[in-house]
Amino acid sequence: MCDFPLSENYFAWAAFNRGYEPAGNGPLPPYLQPDRFEALRANAHKSRIHNRSLTDFLRDQPAASKDCYVLLDAQDWMTDRQLDDLWAQITRTARPGARVIFRTAGIETILPGRVSTSLLRRWDYHAERSADLHRKDRSAIYGGFHLYTMAE
Repeated sequence: MCDFPLSENYFAWAAFNRGYEPAGNGPLPPYLQPDRFEALRANAHKSRIHNRSLTDFLRDQPAASKDCYVLLDAQDWMTDRQLDDLWAQITRTARPGARVIFRTAGIETILPGRVSTSLLRRWDYHAERSADLHRKDRSAIYGGFHLYTMAE
């Protein structure tokens, strides 16, 4: 499946077993590891759940107020207009040096030709670093992992 032994791959356990190793001896994502429980409990009050699209959420945020975005593979399923609207809001709300990471079903980044050139020219795509991060990605079910940073 990937370059990680199942004994160390919490993502594979969750994907194929729909849960983690039943006896509690298998791998867990960092946020579920017992030695991190107290830190998680102490900071849980800082979490908020927003049940709305990211584009709409960002539309209500101040300009240059965010420094990282995690999109997983949702963009694979967006229309070109939805994708362009999302990246317009990401670009508007991103601070200089902000990072965006996402996965795609295909190997290549999906943004060129789908997101306006005027938006994309404000971002630097890190092809080599993206390929390296993809090789380290425990999920192993995606074709690509991509990193963009807002030009400073």
